[in-house]
Amino acid sequence: MIKLAVTDAEILSCFPVLVQLRPKLVRGRFLKQVRQMQTEGFQMAFLQDEGRVVAVAGFRVSSNLFMGKNLYVDDLITDAEHRSKGYGEEMIAWLEAFARVQGCLVLHLDSGTQRQQAHKFYFAQGFPITSFHFSKPLVD
Repeated sequence: MIKLAVTDAEILSCFPVLVQLRPKLVRGRFLKQVRQMQTEGFQMAFLQDEGRVVAVAGFRVSSNLFMGKNLYVDDLITDAEHRSKGYGEEMIAWLEAFARVQGCLVLHLDSGTQRQQAHKFYFAQGFPITSFHFSKPLVD
């Protein structure tokens, strides 16, 4: 069953999986960072198997002129020990259903160019490449 991480314990239980995608995360600052992001609309969903978090998705619902109301996936990761068991597909299906209930017109995400295995997964889930994403660091 997939549910939203609401309590401190639920949020912290997602850390071991999320750090696999975002290795610069610091456990001691993680909860405060997520709580701050939640004030900006961030939400986190997680999937457990036998009491252990095996997949996590961080996302936000927003609107823009380009897509209208949309759900953007900030983070999507399945624990390395639990890949190829259908958890990623289950999370994508949950995100799509959540987006539809929210009235979103688009579900979208970015994926680092080095993540070829993730790209294969996204293609298999029906995500075409629709644009390039450019970013410019503003601090050293």
